[in-house]
Amino acid sequence: MIMNMSDNTVLLQPQADALRQQFVGWQCRLRQLAVRSAGGQPSEGMRPQVMTLAEEPLAAAITVLLIPSEPAQTIKQFQYQALRTLDPVERYHQGLEYLAANYFQRPAEFSDALTALFAPDAALVATLLRLGQCRLVFEQYRHCYRLPCSVEEYPPADARYLASYWHNRLFNPNVPARARVLGFRPEWSHAAFVQRE
Repeated sequence: MIMNMSDNTVLLQPQADALRQQFVGWQCRLRQLAVRSAGGQPSEGMRPQVMTLAEEPLAAAITVLLIPSEPAQTIKQFQYQALRTLDPVERYHQGLEYLAANYFQRPAEFSDALTALFAPDAALVATLLRLGQCRLVFEQYRHCYRLPCSVEEYPPADARYLASYWHNRLFNPNVPARARVLGFRPEWSHAAFVQRE
């Protein structure tokens, strides 16, 4: 389903639900492509620009993750893979194999809330928490999604924190122990999608 709409369009619930499903499916396809043919490197569509709702730029790009709606099994698997070897190259390849298998095959199993991991002293974290909201702009190929989002910080015991932390540890052994994880929940009734020519 393709919908071209501007930021000032307010979507009815069926349209908002359709846009949410379309976006999560697109993100799953981008992530499958990244792990299967790009060595897991995040593509531009996985690294949105961060802006205020008034369109002031806050960050050129941050890497966001999709988290399953029920992440308990994923956390166990990521933690097991991250801790089973001290060899970062082996860990990296094991992580890719796990994600490339069927992890992103069922978009309906993922939450539409996105997460991002930051260094403990990241200035952007303080700014986003002070604002409480932002706009994430995702662009790749001819697709552009503009998502106004509420922002919250997850505590270390939260399942969304753990899924984000251990996912990052698979690919980066230097993730700081006190890393911070922010959640971005899109407001779909005010989201916009444009398919470029």
